[in-house]
Amino acid sequence: MSVRSRLHIAMVAPPWFEVPPRAYGGIEAVLNDLVQALLKLGHQVTLIGAGRPGTAARFLATYPEPPSSRVGESLPEVVHAAHVARMLEDLDVDVVHDHSLAGPLTAAGRPVPTVVTVHGAAQGELADYYRQLGDAVALVSISTSQRLQAPDLNWVGTVHNAIDVTTFPFKERKEDYTLFLGRFSPDKGPHLAIDAARAAGRRILLAGKLTEPSERAYFDTHIRPRLGDDAVYVGEADGAAKRKLLVNARCLLFPIQWEEPFGMVMIESMACGTPVVALRGGAVPEVVEPGVTGFVCADPAELPAAIDAAGDLSPAECRAHVIRHFDAVSMARGYEKIYEQLIDDRHPTPIAA
Repeated sequence: MSVRSRLHIAMVAPPWFEVPPRAYGGIEAVLNDLVQALLKLGHQVTLIGAGRPGTAARFLATYPEPPSSRVGESLPEVVHAAHVARMLEDLDVDVVHDHSLAGPLTAAGRPVPTVVTVHGAAQGELADYYRQLGDAVALVSISTSQRLQAPDLNWVGTVHNAIDVTTFPFKERKEDYTLFLGRFSPDKGPHLAIDAARAAGRRILLAGKLTEPSERAYFDTHIRPRLGDDAVYVGEADGAAKRKLLVNARCLLFPIQWEEPFGMVMIESMACGTPVVALRGGAVPEVVEPGVTGFVCADPAELPAAIDAAGDLSPAECRAHVIRHFDAVSMARGYEKIYEQLIDDRHPTPIAA
């Protein structure tokens, strides 16, 4: 690797969870694998986040403990951004890669490029926020679907989220339960997952985040009345529990009700050899290969038949699909190209006489 291509990257995490996360934390899980893959490619990474160091990168903490109980409040995010801005003043980096919400507000006038991965839906106020930032930040989408929601933003590329496949177990023989894994929110459709599994005559296990008032209210109204011997809530799953649930499931149900920008649990499931039965929306058609790694349904009424058919799909093909398209090193190389292009645009390499 040349001196020019060995970059020093300041990687800015959101403040809410550690990297890697102990349980819930999709952005933090992606960050963990991205940092490790960039280090593997020979780059230097300084990770700025909250809590304890959890990667091989140099780590700077803005909070000794992540303010997880305050998710949704504005002040922790702003305080985090202020700390990050001060820390960056003392770092000699080639590029800043920011995954936080408020952090990009400090990017204007920075002597190095600021790359921002947009992790939410590029609609409404979030899209307007990035629109106001203009060319102070270089935006990266995590799916083509997300980018098309606001094509006028300062997009510089699309890089799909990915995982370190080697950290996920694989099993050919599955148990007979179906699985829902995710936040308990109407957007995620766990009530539809229960109804579809029951219609297919299959037991379903449900695991996921249930901490915010809106999540508890939805659970009490729409999920708890549906629970029974064939529909069991097993709590929030940490990394080990999540992998055990995924690797043994007949299929993962992903009946989303919104334009999900990506959906990490889909590639995590397929890496375990477990196919995905999903409703069409957002990035689902970019992630699931119909008839090979799962089924993409247009209507909830199609889900029960897809659950039955999922048992005929090849677990090995599911894992191979993730290795080909969603491995962490491929994600890191995608960002590497973006970093180098932005640096070249600011500091063109002199042409020899």
